[in-house]
Amino acid sequence: MESELLSTPQDYLPILIQLIVAAGFGVGTIIITHLIGPKVRTENKLGAFESGVEVIGNARQPFSIKYFIVAILFVIFDIEVIFMYPWAVNFREFGLSGLIEMFVFMGLLLLGFIYIIKRKALEWD
Repeated sequence: MESELLSTPQDYLPILIQLIVAAGFGVGTIIITHLIGPKVRTENKLGAFESGVEVIGNARQPFSIKYFIVAILFVIFDIEVIFMYPWAVNFREFGLSGLIEMFVFMGLLLLGFIYIIKRKALEWD
């Protein structure tokens, strides 16, 4: 029984091979595209390009960060909601303690949302 719990270096060999192949693919792709890719350097190619829109004005101009705050909050709450899927799949196995833990988790989410609303982080000025 105890010998089943011990791992040897050869157990990690497939993981090491996968890491080497992944890194080799990444580095190899970059090198090959650099070698066989077009090398024409025109003013148009070297100019700044952002989603097909010509750059207008100074990049150092201050702007409101409300959009980014909303985006970050969305990602945070979205990740927290993802934690509910494994709980829902194993709901019956967790029993009453699992239900109480999820209520605590949901309560913390609700407190975070109330805090965000009170701070007026979602209001567009």
